[in-house]
Amino acid sequence: MKTIIVMPVANEADTMSAVIEQILALPYADLHLYPVVDDYSKDATADIIRSYEHTGRVKCIYYKESKGVVSCYLEGFRQALLDGADQVIEMDGGGSHRPDEIKLFMDELARGHDCVWGSRFTQGGEVTGQPLYRRILSNGGTILANTVLGTKLKDMTSGFEAFRADVLKGMDLNAFLSTGHMYQTEMRYYCRNYNTIEVPIHYTGSSSSLKLHSVTEALSILGKLKSNEKLVMKKENA
Repeated sequence: MKTIIVMPVANEADTMSAVIEQILALPYADLHLYPVVDDYSKDATADIIRSYEHTGRVKCIYYKESKGVVSCYLEGFRQALLDGADQVIEMDGGGSHRPDEIKLFMDELARGHDCVWGSRFTQGGEVTGQPLYRRILSNGGTILANTVLGTKLKDMTSGFEAFRADVLKGMDLNAFLSTGHMYQTEMRYYCRNYNTIEVPIHYTGSSSSLKLHSVTEALSILGKLKSNEKLVMKKENA
């Protein structure tokens, strides 16, 4: 099974080599890494990624048309599908997600799950290095999303997740509404009828602030997801 990790990265030169080395050291011969970069990255991140392309398991995706991290996720998915991925894992490249926890996602995909969601708030999950207000927003966002959308997940906003390729093939990736934090909730909502499971992850946050427009965008999009689902999910999956 060919598994491709999609990982938007920017200005990660200090840690990029270590992350790549950890992923390549995992005991999966057909595990590949597709870091996605754009012009926002001003340091040597892209050069470091390209220095590993000789392994045949790392491919630097430069996305000139990027409109932010969500567009990089979606472009990474497109490239992974074009390159014959059977499974796709989405994770952060800045140290928030632990490469050693990739095994949790691989195991659940092997057990037949269509989607595997990383959860900070299920039993065994943990959050460190994140301001209290960000944790409150994440928990509150999950409660609100579950209430409005009828979902029942412990964590609706985590960016560590995995999919069978057929799940992504069944979506119009150009029809997603979100450009920011709401994307994770949007994805989980559209996938709610698949065979899914949450796995506990250890998330390391940062002190970066959450802009007001991200919150207002999330609230605005929340009310549009049910109607937009018909555009995202292709007819054969509707």
